[in-house]
Parts: sequence; structure tokens; C-alpha cells
Amino acid sequence: MQAKKLTLLQTVAAAGVFSAVSCWYGFMFGRESARRELGGIIDDLRSSSTTPPAESPDSHAPSKP
Repeated sequence: MQAKKLTLLQTVAAAGVFSAVSCWYGFMFGRESARRELGGIIDDLRSSSTTPPAESPDSHAPSKP
């Protein structure tokens, strides 16, 4: 049986495909996670819009130039 050898070009191409697929899945997972998180924040803001907004503790601090 003859051992199959990968050329440098095949190795680089396989690494490139793997990297592209990994980046795509990471991007889509991060996007979905951010969408869920932002959706929760937006819902919180919508529900609190009927009540007056509380002042943040930093609002009284002098601004730094």
C-alpha cells in the first residue's frame, strides 16, 4: 500500500477551508448571542420607559477633559 502524501498546496487549502468554516460558525454564534443579549436589553428598556429613568451614579461626577 502506498502512503498518500499531501502537497503543500493541498495542506494550505485544507487549512484555509477549515479556518473559513470556523470563522463563519464563530461569527454566526457571536451574532446570535449578541442578538439575544441586545433583545433582552431592548425589552428591559421598553418596559422601563413607562417609569422615569433612574440617574446613574456617574451623572454627578465632574467630567474629565
